[in-house]
Amino acid sequence: MKNAFFPGSFDPPTHGHLNIIERAAKIFEKLYVVVAVNDSKQSLFSTDERLDLIRQLTAHLPNVETVAWHGLVVDFVDRYSVPLMIRGVRALADFGYEFELAMTNKSLNKNIEVIFFPTDPQFFVLRSSAIKEIASYGGDISAMVPSVVVEALKRKLIPVDKSGK
Repeated sequence: MKNAFFPGSFDPPTHGHLNIIERAAKIFEKLYVVVAVNDSKQSLFSTDERLDLIRQLTAHLPNVETVAWHGLVVDFVDRYSVPLMIRGVRALADFGYEFELAMTNKSLNKNIEVIFFPTDPQFFVLRSSAIKEIASYGGDISAMVPSVVVEALKRKLIPVDKSGK
């Protein structure tokens, strides 16, 4: 397999996401980073903002292309002729969820194959939802996300006093 794709919401992209992208880009001739658009989910960043952040973060990787995808990611397989999906896993709970999702995707499109990339240890606890919450309280997230994302979060989230004072 020469090409693969890595789907996700990337809201926001983290060092963990970037680590998986960089590692996969070394293995595959072309890697598509697929920004999933799910109208039923409330995203902090718009689709265009997420695409822009990923493109900035992967500008040094000439074999990475970032695209938005509306609909089921299994349909990406046929549209782009890329049957190999990359999924990152941090812990056993992630693996259980991702394994079930892989089986569901396989039942929807028999051409899809999934490769699980375990996270590098230093990115073990990164969750976009936790990062957004920390940032909303004005916490330091600089070790969790690239600087361009820190700045984007600062623009999006004006810290408010949540202590009730």
